[in-house]
Formats: sequence, structure tokens, C-alpha cells
Amino acid sequence: MRILGIDPGTATTGFAILENKGKCFKLLDYGYIHTHKGFRNHERLNQIAKDIDEIVKKWEPDKASIEKIFFNKNIKTAISVAEARGVIMQHISSKGVEISEFSPSQIKMAVCGTGRADKKSVQKMVKLIMNLQETPKPDDTADAIAIAICCANTMQI
Repeated sequence: MRILGIDPGTATTGFAILENKGKCFKLLDYGYIHTHKGFRNHERLNQIAKDIDEIVKKWEPDKASIEKIFFNKNIKTAISVAEARGVIMQHISSKGVEISEFSPSQIKMAVCGTGRADKKSVQKMVKLIMNLQETPKPDDTADAIAIAICCANTMQI
């Protein structure tokens, strides 16, 4: 089963394609969608939608997983991420791909064994679990891999 992991954002959206065969994971692809800072918001959302469509067409995932919004103090950032999430979820679901949503603490628990892990711990565990030579950069990419791992783990229960 192919799982698409998504760490949504307006400036940078991380993605990962994970092949899940029983208890074996294989990372097929990962990276990020970057939108230009000078673009207006609707242009950024259009770019995200276009790139998500290309990823879904290329990899034909069976399932997608996306991080739920973690509301912090910056309401403007939360709204921007919510808009990106909406565009991403709409485009993925329009292709008939089932979507699961996970909270940051669920993702950290699945990868690190604790819901209170910091970013560096998540990155380190992603590198170890996937047997990567280097830590995926930027952080959004490592987070997308962690989200896909979380989804794969929930399917094995």
C-alpha cells in the first residue's frame, strides 16, 4: 500500500510517499512544495494544488495522511495553514484517495514513542527508521515522512 504523508503549509508543504508492506516501510519519494514569497495567497494555494495533483498522479497513493492544525499564538499562520490544508485535502479526496488526519502528538508518539518529542528527535527517528544517510531537509519534509509512518503504524493495529 502506498501512503502519501503531507505536512501542510503555505510557504512550504512537505510530502512523502511510503510503501507499506506489512511491517516493512520503503520510502519511495519525499520532498517539499515551495511557493514564492512574493505570490499572493491565492497564487500560492494554486501552486500547492497543482503540485499535489502531480504527486498524486505520479505515485497513485492508496491512502493519504495529513497533520492536523496545531494552534499556537499566531492566528494568521494558523489560518494560512488551514487554507493550505483545505486545498490539499480537496485535491487529494477528488482523486478518490482516503485521507487520515493525525495530531502532532500522535505523530510524535508513532515515531519517537512520546507525544512530547521535539523536532530534532522526530528528525533523528525518521532518519533511523527509514535508514537514510542524511536528515531530510527542510523540517517539513521530515515531518511528512513521520506523518506517513504514523499512518502506516495505525493500519497495522
